[in-house]
Amino acid sequence: MVAGMDNTDLAVLCALVLAVAAYLKRDIIKELLFSNDDSITADDSGSRDIVQVMKDNNKNYLVLYGSQTGTAEDYAKKFSKELAAKFSLNVMCADVENYDFENLKELSSSTVVSIFVATYGEGEFPDGAVQFEDYLNDLDEGALSNFRYTLFGLGNSTYEFYNGASKKVLKHMQKAEATLIGEHGLGDDGAGTTDEDYLSWKESTFEILKDQLHLSEHEQKFEPSFRMIKLETIDDKVSLGEPSLQYLPAHSLSFNSENIQVGPFDLHQPYLAPIVKTRELMGNDRSCVHSEFDVSGSNIKYTTGDHLGIWPSNADEKVEKFLHAFNLNPDTIFDLTPLDPTIKAPFPTPTTVGAAVRHYLEITGPISRQSFGALIQFAPSPQIKEKLQNLAADKDQFHIEVTSRYFDLADAVLHLSGGVKWETVPWEFFIESIPHLQPRYYSISSSSLSEKQTIHTTAMVESAPNPAGGPNVVGVTTNLLKNIEVQINEKSTDSLDVHFDLKGPRALFSGFKLPVHVRRSAFKLPSNPQTPVIMIGPGTGVAPFRGFIRERVKYLESTENSKLGKHLLFYGSRNVDDFLYKEEWPLYAKKLGNAFEMIVAHSRLEKTRKVYVQDKLAEREQEIIRLLNEGAFLYVCGDAKGMAQGVHTVLVEILARGKSISKEDATEMVKMLKTTGRYQEDVW
Repeated sequence: MVAGMDNTDLAVLCALVLAVAAYLKRDIIKELLFSNDDSITADDSGSRDIVQVMKDNNKNYLVLYGSQTGTAEDYAKKFSKELAAKFSLNVMCADVENYDFENLKELSSSTVVSIFVATYGEGEFPDGAVQFEDYLNDLDEGALSNFRYTLFGLGNSTYEFYNGASKKVLKHMQKAEATLIGEHGLGDDGAGTTDEDYLSWKESTFEILKDQLHLSEHEQKFEPSFRMIKLETIDDKVSLGEPSLQYLPAHSLSFNSENIQVGPFDLHQPYLAPIVKTRELMGNDRSCVHSEFDVSGSNIKYTTGDHLGIWPSNADEKVEKFLHAFNLNPDTIFDLTPLDPTIKAPFPTPTTVGAAVRHYLEITGPISRQSFGALIQFAPSPQIKEKLQNLAADKDQFHIEVTSRYFDLADAVLHLSGGVKWETVPWEFFIESIPHLQPRYYSISSSSLSEKQTIHTTAMVESAPNPAGGPNVVGVTTNLLKNIEVQINEKSTDSLDVHFDLKGPRALFSGFKLPVHVRRSAFKLPSNPQTPVIMIGPGTGVAPFRGFIRERVKYLESTENSKLGKHLLFYGSRNVDDFLYKEEWPLYAKKLGNAFEMIVAHSRLEKTRKVYVQDKLAEREQEIIRLLNEGAFLYVCGDAKGMAQGVHTVLVEILARGKSISKEDATEMVKMLKTTGRYQEDVW
């Protein structure tokens, strides 16, 4: 017993201590009281065994996705949500990066698995799906004979290896004798039909699943996957738009003994890099911004040819319109508790509605017919609901009314409701239906040999007149970079299409900082500097080649008695005003001598015919054949649909004539060059 206290005094003291402790730990206690036991158990288990996790959480349908930029993830989540809503299935939606699949063959034969996979680069799996690919490669014949699956791939038909990743999945599954339900769905971003491709595939797949799984369909109604808890005050644990939890005041970043911030810096945590220099590259009504990011305060390393991922935020005008359209209060503070232990919040929480709309949600992307259809249940009146149901069912009319006008979500709902606000849409609906704001990737235009501590990017500012009238159609990140360029160089902001909060959450971005990370690329110079190189890059497609040439200049400066193979650069622009880095190329040519030659094509000079890079390529046919015979590497960067296809066609013709073979054989030869890495593309 404590000296001087009787039993009553001690009891009172203990009660006071417990009360104080309860108050200090109230958030934890509230979480325990209002969370189900399954959620705590699943979160604590941390298992990577996909089959065990499904059993532990009573799931009877599995949706897997491998995504590079978030599109495959978005479709997989929409598919999962609709499956659960229409057929009352217990669906688990999972990123293949987070699980192991050695026990997949033990999955119940009554369970169907739907696979969504994007293709990256030359027919490759996304970065996070490499382990899943290894699992597929190791499958024995007949290993999945009791396995049933559906498959939807996302790709671009302008690429040589169109939908290569999903086709590899199909090939491995066929070897393992798994049963494909329905058709192999192919989404084609090259034709701009991914959403309609998905809707067509989904509808036919649902019909087959209903029949094979004996499912009964009922009216789809939104059911949130999270419990939203409103909070009263903002403290150091509340995100105001920080790119990751590590940047919250309540957390701390990692630094080494030299005060260098330690990564890894990736999709989960970027580095806040200051833009130390930026300039406008064009002298007309178009804009292209050169930006230099200082990464000396981090342990970030890159190699020439890599990409820089820049994490954007939404423009002031777009944020205000979205909040107005749905009558949202930006100051509302909220936290999210998953009702399904196999999912997690899509962005840092707790946070505010305003922070989520500005920093975390892709509010300016084009609205798909699929997303639009799910929103109709919240229409502000029965008349508007009926009108929109008819619109959602008619893809041609939807294109006329929405897609061709380049509407984002707020634009579309306000237009179609005659300006009436949509006040009944649950906030949880936006969290689950609007994709997370993703980094935008830019070819690095500097050399890791000459610019070890800075990373250069070259970005064409997206701003085009809207064919339906109204404000210009603008890009997110490129206009953010333009805002920074204007302010750093102390220009007027009056001509800017949109404006941004450049200070960021808690002034985190002050000093013109942006969150960035480096994404590795296979777009690399040959290791032997004497190997000839042919580069083709019109417009901003010249960005990585600026890095390549700076690399070769630095190599010659630092290596005695060094020799280079021929480096041919085919560059295209509209006219001399669009000629990017035009003051730099003569300097490089002087330093590299006969080893470097730049061939320029202008497509919009007055009183002259249009000339494109593929035309110039054809003019140098004999030299192209000679260099390829000498083992030259060929690189193409820029527009996938027009330029890259044109270059491919011309190269086939050059090879057919130069080697006296058929076009079919020449096409196979080009394919072989791509397979062996001697023909590389960085196209979009």
